[in-house]
Amino acid sequence: MTAPRPFLIGAKWERTDVVEPVTNPYNGRLIAEVCQAGPGEVAEAVESAYSAFSALKTFPGHMRAKGLARIATAIEQRGEEIARCICSEAGKPINDARREVGRAVQTFQIASEETTRIPGEVISMDRSPGMENYHGIVRRFPIGPVLGITPFNFPLNLIAHKVAPCLAAGNSIVIKPPPQTPLTSLLLGEAVLESGFPAGSFSVIPCSNSLAESLVQDTRFQALSFTGSVAVGWMLKSKAGKKRVHLELGGNAGVVIEPDASIDTAVHRCIAGGFGYSGQVCVSVQRIFVQESVYEPFLEKLIDNVRALPAGDPEKEETVVGPLINQAAVDRLKKWLNEAVSEGATIRTGGTFQESVMAPTVLTDIKPQMKVSCEEVFGPLVTVSPYGKFEEALHQLNDSAFGLQAGIFTQDINKIFRAYQELEVGAVLANEIPSFRADHMPYGGVKDSGLGREGVRYAIQEMTELKLLVINSSL
Repeated sequence: MTAPRPFLIGAKWERTDVVEPVTNPYNGRLIAEVCQAGPGEVAEAVESAYSAFSALKTFPGHMRAKGLARIATAIEQRGEEIARCICSEAGKPINDARREVGRAVQTFQIASEETTRIPGEVISMDRSPGMENYHGIVRRFPIGPVLGITPFNFPLNLIAHKVAPCLAAGNSIVIKPPPQTPLTSLLLGEAVLESGFPAGSFSVIPCSNSLAESLVQDTRFQALSFTGSVAVGWMLKSKAGKKRVHLELGGNAGVVIEPDASIDTAVHRCIAGGFGYSGQVCVSVQRIFVQESVYEPFLEKLIDNVRALPAGDPEKEETVVGPLINQAAVDRLKKWLNEAVSEGATIRTGGTFQESVMAPTVLTDIKPQMKVSCEEVFGPLVTVSPYGKFEEALHQLNDSAFGLQAGIFTQDINKIFRAYQELEVGAVLANEIPSFRADHMPYGGVKDSGLGREGVRYAIQEMTELKLLVINSSL
């Protein structure tokens, strides 16, 4: 076993005597040990970010753009190494891991471009009498150090969606990575160190949850950007004080299938959205509502195709469904599945476990109060329910504490716009699954799904402050 991996504070790699193991979720093998930050190192990271902000806020836009482009290039050049790391520590199938690396490259490239076009405006002040010689200018300024807390399921690109817009805006950032997947964030730290940003602009500090809470309460941070569970997200918001809070929490995404949709396309996309990375995605397809006239043919094709999905070792090129992240996830899904069956649900395929791998599962005869319907499954399981009228489908989809994204398959433009008007979500995808995300689009939800929006340009707006300058030119 190699020496424990150090963590990054500013421009320095630091070690401590406290280490935590990182294991492969598929085979349980020890991958590495990672040093853990204690109270002293946490305080050092905060001070480093606070000090770096003084230099970063005046760092010219063209230099920020070049630095972000260098990070994108560094990730691209080490793409296969990073993908293998993601596959190993997150259990993500290797082809999905490669796609995540490609998306992270694009996220930093987009941020590089957006750095030089952070918007401002000139305000006409002469709309009121006596104001003819006044002129108003509005610009966006960086708000200050940001704290980012990230989950295991996208250990590179979800960090990129915090780091890239933060640096683009001129803010420093401290990342608390997930305990299951800290290695990828440390690789990103190596790329940032070579980018030319001021020392202290970026730190990665693996630490305990109690220390993470102390970071949330630290008044030197001007914003908290959290991606993770509903309970933890809203709890941290309650402790954040006056700082800005952005939450991306998850959901139980729904899809509506109308009779005029291409059934083959809808089946293909629902499978991609429901079972990719074992459904461990916050916008994973979970609830599928199918108009009753096409319910049986849709269900038959869905089941046939789900049964054919390759599951198992994430290092194999053909694998689509890999392991769940840990034993706690396995135990929870077993419990929820058994509860659903005891309450009347029918397993149409799947429902079995091979150690950490859950067979892709399709359930029918669902009641809304079942956990597999009303809560976030975060596993390779979808429910399929028939409906009669279109209004019923919209009502059933809205009957949820969550509201992240939703999909609708239909050729009827009126129904598309009606869904857009009535669905209580952050985004409606027409003839596409709710799992779709482009890294430049606004991304976030309503209700328990979160607060604020990611997507590089929109995150920059969250991480900057409008400031007005009024000039009296008559003097």
